Amino acid sequence: MSLYFFRISSGQYSGAADQPYEFEDHAAAWTEMAEVCANLLGSIARNLKPNAKWSMELLDENKKQVFRVSLVSEAISCSDKSADRR
Repeated sequence: MSLYFFRISSGQYSGAADQPYEFEDHAAAWTEMAEVCANLLGSIARNLKPNAKWSMELLDENKKQVFRVSLVSEAISCSDKSADRR
């Protein structure tokens, strides 16, 4: 079994869990991370502002990145103002 940490970043703010989680291997850790992200993303997407970024990372016991899931919103300039009202 290996130890892993979750780190969530939102814009300039970032924080990693103090308590490690134990998983059998990278595949098991990825499965858990994907499930946690699936549970969080609806709420995060509803509150995401234009040009913002949110990410969750899975770190190994040395706090080195193993996986990352990111959600990025980008405001695209549009010369047709009617497109903004859709």
